[in-house]
Amino acid sequence: MSKFEITNDTRIVRHRIPARLSHWFLVISFFLTMFTGVAFFFPDFAWLTEILGTPQLARAIHPFTGLLMFVAFIFLCSLYWHHNIPEKNDIRWLKGIVEVLKGNEHEVAYNGKYNLGQKMLFWTLILAMFTLLATGIIMWRQYFSHYFSIPVLRIAILLHSASAFMLFTGIMVHIYMAFWVKGSIRGIVEGWVTVRWAKKHHPRWYREEVLPELEKDGERETKGEKPKALFKGIAG
Repeated sequence: MSKFEITNDTRIVRHRIPARLSHWFLVISFFLTMFTGVAFFFPDFAWLTEILGTPQLARAIHPFTGLLMFVAFIFLCSLYWHHNIPEKNDIRWLKGIVEVLKGNEHEVAYNGKYNLGQKMLFWTLILAMFTLLATGIIMWRQYFSHYFSIPVLRIAILLHSASAFMLFTGIMVHIYMAFWVKGSIRGIVEGWVTVRWAKKHHPRWYREEVLPELEKDGERETKGEKPKALFKGIAG
């Protein structure tokens, strides 16, 4: 028997500590990499290199922050890839995109932990990240670029720039949507969302994954065990 009543205001775990820490590490490394990259690509933004001290230092650090960004991203992927596999049910979200944009997502879609838009973004970012890694290594003048011909370097620069634009655009969309869907930011900052939020935006995730664990959490509390779905201060 549960020792607590599940209400719409009950706090449930959305993201645990490892995911949140790696997410914010990814954010920091992304912006450091982006600022230095933009400064090299657009002369008008050369002043951004001063964030890291000098243009020379920024140029030297850029590849390393890029590698850190890639590692953090891959760690997040290892946690969430299985939630981002497209399913037949996801087409309901796409067909009802107009209602989704009106804020009526719960009326037209039956989303799991992530909706189709989030899944599409996930795989787009994976493509961009791996392309950036491969082309970045080819372009890395200090260590690798001398192994490649000029035509290969030119192609790498073109693909690197296109992938960087893809990544930047995807991240900006991600940030905008996080603020647009009220309550999402709290999930990645504090680790929790309400039952109400889950029912509206990710009803399938709530009913099939969260609710069964919530019902067991009452028994876990009775035994002195740590709850799995119920948020208790810090979601480890």
